[in-house]
Amino acid sequence: MKKNIIGATLVATMALHFAAFQAKAAELPFYEQRDDPSIKSVAEAIDKIATAFEEYKHTNDQRMEAIKAGKSTEALEAKLARMDEHIESMTDAKSRLEKMETKLARPGAFSGGDREQRESDESIAYKSAFFDWIRAPKDSGCEQRLSQTFKALESKAAADSRESRSAQVVVGTNAAGGYALPKVIESAIARLSVDISPIRQIATVRTVGTTDYHELFDINGAGFEWLGEGDSRNQTNTADLAEIVPTFGMASAKPQASEESLDDLFFNVEDWLITSAGESMAGGEGAAFISGNGVKKPTGILSGPAPVATADSSRAFGTLQYFASGQAAALPTTQDAFLDMVYGVRARYRNNAQWLTSKAVLAGLRKYKDSTNQYLWQPALTAGQPATFLGYGITEAEDMPAIAANSFPLAFGDFKEGYLICDKVGMRITRDEITTPGFVKFYVRRRVGGKLRNTQAIKLLKIAAA
Repeated sequence: MKKNIIGATLVATMALHFAAFQAKAAELPFYEQRDDPSIKSVAEAIDKIATAFEEYKHTNDQRMEAIKAGKSTEALEAKLARMDEHIESMTDAKSRLEKMETKLARPGAFSGGDREQRESDESIAYKSAFFDWIRAPKDSGCEQRLSQTFKALESKAAADSRESRSAQVVVGTNAAGGYALPKVIESAIARLSVDISPIRQIATVRTVGTTDYHELFDINGAGFEWLGEGDSRNQTNTADLAEIVPTFGMASAKPQASEESLDDLFFNVEDWLITSAGESMAGGEGAAFISGNGVKKPTGILSGPAPVATADSSRAFGTLQYFASGQAAALPTTQDAFLDMVYGVRARYRNNAQWLTSKAVLAGLRKYKDSTNQYLWQPALTAGQPATFLGYGITEAEDMPAIAANSFPLAFGDFKEGYLICDKVGMRITRDEITTPGFVKFYVRRRVGGKLRNTQAIKLLKIAAA
């Protein structure tokens, strides 16, 4: 009898808890329930993003009505913040799937042709000797083979004008500066940097043979005149040229592995080196391309002369223009400042323009509406296309400033026209097994430069009253 009473009590208690859970769940939106941990296709991601944004709009409309009615919006603000995270996670999943599909669509993706088949016999031999040296640097045979295969590679470069390997040479000996990374490894690290670094995806990127690189830029174009038949020809103005000189620094990564792992034949040194070095370098470069001060590093987009409110026609070349948010420490209350940014960019640059901002600012942009009550932010509902704001794509860069007084958290323009990245050809590696006993560090480095290119092509939003 006692056992039956205890059982009945437990059942009743469980029923009460379950009823409370159901009531709470009914109040929560779908996004608070954990999704299937893996979205299996781009189409599925697009469908979920669309559904999530419809719920987001409905919730934001409720928030705005609550503001008008003088009611508390704390719960709705928290709900929107969670929905922002949910939309961002699905957008990231869509982006990852698109990149994966692109890679799988490449010729040779399943046969290895994308990598090995493009290499010469000399390059493959050098790469093999290189990894033997990484595993056994004190083996004189490995050292000798590495030197021999490099000389063969160098001879191949000299004989074949299509090769550019002569600039990517062994720098002395290991003690004097390290060895050149095999071309395929260097290319893979560079590709990974592009995948990770948002600025590399949208800026002009050049490969140069020296850090003493200068680029002449035509500011206003040459003058011209209209003529009739028989009219005399007058001297017209020549083009005004500005010299763009990117500042360079050494981008470096220092991944390390245990000595035991290097001895393990199952340890894929190549993939590990590419991933570790590529991710590390891309992270450091991303910050420098935004805010680097030009001292032993690139000069970032936001680190040129102090931006001014002056229009293109009277502003000094090399200085960016800003539009004030109208709020001392917040985003604009209306869309007007954003429209000013868009139409402040000349039409020829607007065709390729996009927004650049951080994820935190993007959450604020999702809430804006136009005069017809339509949301200005629209999700990426087409494969291969980004989300848009006022019809222009958005690139997320977490190194962009946060919303704060006098900060520049949002940029708009043609960044391929506006910002220049220079990679000095050649990437070196040095093996260090001394500084941390039991571990081997690989010091990978290359020279990278950056500078604003055409300051008429980019506009900034400044968080300020005026």
